[in-house]
Amino acid sequence: MSCVPAVRIQAEPFDAAAEAAALTRGRTDIGAVVTFTGLCRDEGGRLAALELEHYPGMAQAEIARVAGEAAQRFPLQGLVAVHRYGVIRPGEDIVLVVAASAHRRAAFEAADFMMDYLKTRAPFWKREHPLGEAETGGWVDAKEADDRAADRWVR
Repeated sequence: MSCVPAVRIQAEPFDAAAEAAALTRGRTDIGAVVTFTGLCRDEGGRLAALELEHYPGMAQAEIARVAGEAAQRFPLQGLVAVHRYGVIRPGEDIVLVVAASAHRRAAFEAADFMMDYLKTRAPFWKREHPLGEAETGGWVDAKEADDRAADRWVR
């Protein structure tokens, strides 16, 4: 493994720039850093919030397993994955992946791999809170398109 990934699951917002700066600080072997931040959408103005729930130990272990696989597949110098839980409003950050490598291709591919697997394998459950309604909406189903995206990484 070329790096030891850092994985955190937290309710608090994160600072993507600070995470990337911390990963590269004092390093001269890194030539590329790719950051991906997933945001909560308002779904055309109908969504007040998303609520993400998880099993803490299981989610941490699964994201760490996927990050370890990314570190095995790609020549990385660093990898950070941060996933939030709780009530998240449109425009707020949900997930962050920071991948650092000597070269851009590996950093892009590692970040893409991580997001495809986080979307399909990380044990989070999403519930919608519609705008203007007192009750919560339904749970969000897994999407076939996300499964197809993750399938392209199967060797």
